[in-house]
Amino acid sequence: MSKILLVEDDPLFAQMIVDYLSAQQFRVELTDNGKDAQNLLRDFQYEVVILDWGLPDMSGIEILRDFRGRGGITPVLMLTGRDKVEEKEHGLDSGADDYLTKPFNMRELTARVRALIRRTGPSPTGILTAGAIALNPTTHVVTKNGEEVRLLPKEFSLLEYLMRHPNQVFTAEMLLDRVWNSESDAGTEAVRTCLKRLRKKIDDDTEESLIQTLHGVGYKINPKFVS
Repeated sequence: MSKILLVEDDPLFAQMIVDYLSAQQFRVELTDNGKDAQNLLRDFQYEVVILDWGLPDMSGIEILRDFRGRGGITPVLMLTGRDKVEEKEHGLDSGADDYLTKPFNMRELTARVRALIRRTGPSPTGILTAGAIALNPTTHVVTKNGEEVRLLPKEFSLLEYLMRHPNQVFTAEMLLDRVWNSESDAGTEAVRTCLKRLRKKIDDDTEESLIQTLHGVGYKINPKFVS
């Protein structure tokens, strides 16, 4: 389940976006001001940022430039009522990856979000695979040797994140920041407990787990299972 940051100060419009994307199996965090957006982008990781151009305390362009200036690479979709070519060019030149003019259809927003996620995902088909495990982010289904495996939402999100980054090692603290909501009071023990449950569901009865533990370092998808 991809984690999205929505920065939008219109409460009714923002809630409409949150409700629609949540129904499409996205996990959305919402803030209505630039200062909080900057803090969230410094402290947490997201798959996509949906950023309104006009905010009460600063512009979306200022937030975007600050984020890119600090090395942020997360795809950013700008929302705005500005429709002049020069303004769109300004937004894209400032580091936006896509641009959507209000009003827009929620289906188009979802399609653009999925497209941005696919750009950074390892599988052009959208299906993530590792060994006998296949994960479909769209249908929210995980299978093992073709048989469906029932996962809790957090187990699914954790597995999806690791499978999207098969060659990277993550500490428990990093996984907490990237998979759990920023307002969650969970600690690293919640990550370890979730990993333990997940392994029982996806691993064969062998000593080698799909999710490899590098003692003193962190966790990653076992290279043996990555094609």
